[in-house]
Amino acid sequence: MARQPASRRQFLSRSLAGVGSAWLAGNWPEILAAHEHARHAVQTDPPAKFEFLTPDQATEVEAMAAQIIPTDDTPGAREARVIYFIDRALTTFDRDKQELYRGGLRELQQKCVEYTPAAGSFSKLSSVQQIELLKTIEKGEFFEAVRVHTIIGFFAN
Repeated sequence: MARQPASRRQFLSRSLAGVGSAWLAGNWPEILAAHEHARHAVQTDPPAKFEFLTPDQATEVEAMAAQIIPTDDTPGAREARVIYFIDRALTTFDRDKQELYRGGLRELQQKCVEYTPAAGSFSKLSSVQQIELLKTIEKGEFFEAVRVHTIIGFFAN
């Protein structure tokens, strides 16, 4: 009997299992608080300002998150506005990842310029180009941090 391919949500649930239940349990109150902050941030008009990320950095991280959990027949990371969750995580329970994000974003920008000088930024690349570029950093600590934050922020929503 042929196995059915896993749905996107099943894949993400299994990925989240790798995060570590002890870490999740230890940070659950802060995760929920970050989710609440993100929910309120997008409900204000205009949306709340970012606390850690600059608007340009937020655009780049949001483009990454949108590739990690893309929009298909269901909403993805962009629609869930996980960028506000990520920004809050970086000022609360995962503030130790701030330098990782700063350095990772610099590296991503450098790779983007090397890959397609005319694009100027990761978020301006086509979806296919973004995926190709992410494959070059997917084994790194920065990509892993963005992936974990995206998945947790998506499921907290």
